[in-house]
Amino acid sequence: MSGTVSNTSNRKPPVRTPAPAHLPPSMLHSVKHLPNSDERLILFTRHSLREPSNGKGFASYDLPLTPRGRVLAKSWGRWLGDNLPYSMDTHSIASPIWRCVDTAKLMQEGAGVSQPIVHQPLLVEPGSLVINAKQANEEFKKIGALNFINAFLQNVSSSTKPAKQGALDLLFLLYQCQPQPGHLSLAVSHDTLLAAFLGVMLQSKEITWDDWPKMMEGMFLWFDNKPFEEATANLIWRGENFQVSTQSLIVI
Repeated sequence: MSGTVSNTSNRKPPVRTPAPAHLPPSMLHSVKHLPNSDERLILFTRHSLREPSNGKGFASYDLPLTPRGRVLAKSWGRWLGDNLPYSMDTHSIASPIWRCVDTAKLMQEGAGVSQPIVHQPLLVEPGSLVINAKQANEEFKKIGALNFINAFLQNVSSSTKPAKQGALDLLFLLYQCQPQPGHLSLAVSHDTLLAAFLGVMLQSKEITWDDWPKMMEGMFLWFDNKPFEEATANLIWRGENFQVSTQSLIVI
């Protein structure tokens, strides 16, 4: 993926608890780049480890977290609570699909907090990207997840929004759901939405499976203190820092 790397400080938090087993290594690379403790921080993440799909690559919405996935979500929440100078004692949002809601709940439990988890339809499809669910479902099954997201990024699918509009809608949702300064809130979603969002934010017209978000992998994100139309989103993905202005996504 392409993008502009910013020069934020490379700060490593003190380690008090071991890193969770099965956590994607990129997440520990990313926490080294987090800003100081007074930002309104969001972790926009894929859910934890789930039961396997039907073998054709299509994960139904009723697939739950595995026992190992439940342990991972809880231990990751504990690690974040122990090692970051941010409080997780704040609201979260999640796709209404239970593996996402459970991920948010278990991460909160691991951090020792219990806060509302709002079921957010924009974090699942049809929602933030898809405008014609029947057509999108047929395309998805025909060409597969990766080709479907690349068709979205290249604006060649009539079943989805324009790529910049889909990303802008998700970005506005995250902007509206910012926690108070010094807090870290969760936004738990699915691989396709994260892949599409990252593709637009990092100015990619085509991604590969190497770019695809793994289970329990996500980006840290925060905004500057400006109105949404003038704001800059700062995000950390796989240990790199990127800045994207909302103006660059607004289609006139």
